[in-house]
Amino acid sequence: MKKIRQAIGTMLAAAMFAATGAAGASPAQYDAAHWMTRAKVTGIIADNQKIVSPNGIQEQVKLHIDGIDQWLTIRGRDLRNPVLLVLHGGPASPDMPQAWTFESPWQDYFTVVEWDQRGAGKTYAANSEAQMAPGMSIDGMTDDAAKVAEYLRQRFHKQKIFVMGHSWGSVLGVELAQRHPDWFYAYISVGQIVNMRRNEEDGYAFALREAKAHGNAAAVHELEAIAPYPGPKDITLDQIGVRDKWEMYYGGLAWGRQDYQFAADTWSLSPDYRESDLHAIDKGSMFSLQHLLKPLLAVDFDHTTRFGCPVVMFVGAHDNTTSHVLAGQWFDKLQAPSKRLVVFADSAHMIMLEQPGRFLVHLVDDVLPYAQKAGDAAPAEVQRDR
Repeated sequence: MKKIRQAIGTMLAAAMFAATGAAGASPAQYDAAHWMTRAKVTGIIADNQKIVSPNGIQEQVKLHIDGIDQWLTIRGRDLRNPVLLVLHGGPASPDMPQAWTFESPWQDYFTVVEWDQRGAGKTYAANSEAQMAPGMSIDGMTDDAAKVAEYLRQRFHKQKIFVMGHSWGSVLGVELAQRHPDWFYAYISVGQIVNMRRNEEDGYAFALREAKAHGNAAAVHELEAIAPYPGPKDITLDQIGVRDKWEMYYGGLAWGRQDYQFAADTWSLSPDYRESDLHAIDKGSMFSLQHLLKPLLAVDFDHTTRFGCPVVMFVGAHDNTTSHVLAGQWFDKLQAPSKRLVVFADSAHMIMLEQPGRFLVHLVDDVLPYAQKAGDAAPAEVQRDR
């Protein structure tokens, strides 16, 4: 927070200093007078992101599902557009506090729904751990997701919607599409988890290979210390931490970046999150991992290849957080009414942040037509050549 105020304040001070000729005043004096609070910054962003179209929607919604309050944001510029339900990653890594950085253009084409899952973000902050614990399983959270999807279908009078699962959310996405294929125009897979133990093996091999290639003795030492990984025994959080640290360092999470700060630093500027919601992110992550780590490590979709709805897969060519190799192999085996694989050349795991323009293009070109064919989309722009 201090860094935000200092940086913005210094820029404003410098500009005013130059504009006024600095008659008798120092930059430090202008700096102190023009600090911007978090409330001021989030207010500016909220105004910039505000949905003002007459047929649009912008809401925060609290739903009571399976004994707890669960939070959604619903944003779109035209309610004639199809609904897109986003299942975030993690577990308990909500998209809601960073969605303002990339989702606004989506809202021209979809009514976009962000959902803080059981144990995540605003939903974690709204409930006690004792209240949330009974549903903290893949089955329980798929049930939650189904109730969210059903609420959206009923509220917006949609026979079908889209569901997008990213990373951990792809586990719920596959389960949901398997249970209710008739509810969805398509399942959109981003950073798909296929077989979690094989995924860990591939990510570890990538990190160790890169560490050796770069002569990084510290990384090699840490990685070899947890070998064999994942091995036949239960994997510990400490082991996963070592694997993730170096896989991320070599661009397996975000291509060309060594960490995730470029995105995490935007959370504190989110108009959708209060301070208490921000504090809940880390707490919710630890709580969720206590319940979901073992089930997540047991995920195996190698033989879950038959879908009753179309499947569109977005894969980062450098994704080693969820193996791009395994995702491609899984796609080859899929049987669905239709399927499409899109590989993003300059992305790893966070495609929507790494190549947001191209991500949008493929949402519009490869996903939206399923709804357009059903008449579930706003009219396109009027065009003339003369």
